[in-house]
Amino acid sequence: MIQARAYDDGAQAARVIHVVQGEHVVSGDPGAMLTTVLGSCVSACMRDPVSGVGGMNHFLLPGALAGQAHELERGVHAMELLINALLSAGARRDRLEAKLFGGARMMQNLSDIGAKNAAFAADFLRQERIACHSESLGGESARRIRYWPVSGRAKQLLLGQRERDVFAREITNAAAPAPSGADVEFFD
Repeated sequence: MIQARAYDDGAQAARVIHVVQGEHVVSGDPGAMLTTVLGSCVSACMRDPVSGVGGMNHFLLPGALAGQAHELERGVHAMELLINALLSAGARRDRLEAKLFGGARMMQNLSDIGAKNAAFAADFLRQERIACHSESLGGESARRIRYWPVSGRAKQLLLGQRERDVFAREITNAAAPAPSGADVEFFD
């Protein structure tokens, strides 16, 4: 498991753990809340209600490519890591239940990677015979997800146009070369 950033949120009486792209986190702490922000990425939130352990992953691309250097961002690898971490923490495979989030189409003029991620995650759960209790996949809005791994409670906030504009600028700017002599890049 990758070491995630955590802090105590006194207002919510929860230990907040951020899960970023390529990570997975598993916890049996009833005070833990896992959170992430998704655009075209997908997160699977899984738990074993009997053992009281659950977790979340966050992946960028579906499937797996042999010899790919960034395998942590791939769906197959992310799903296997999450399931294995849950089993190591005391979960039983036959009791796992899941919720899926993400897979939005963030840019109209690019390939719909969000739809591919969503289809991959749903198919993976079906093939592995893991019950999917709910899902919020697709659409055109980014999402902020909060997941309490012990109880299985999840909350979703759909992000508005301003956040979609930020994602669009990040994707567009990633392909552009940095101006010469620029040591610091500012963004809003």
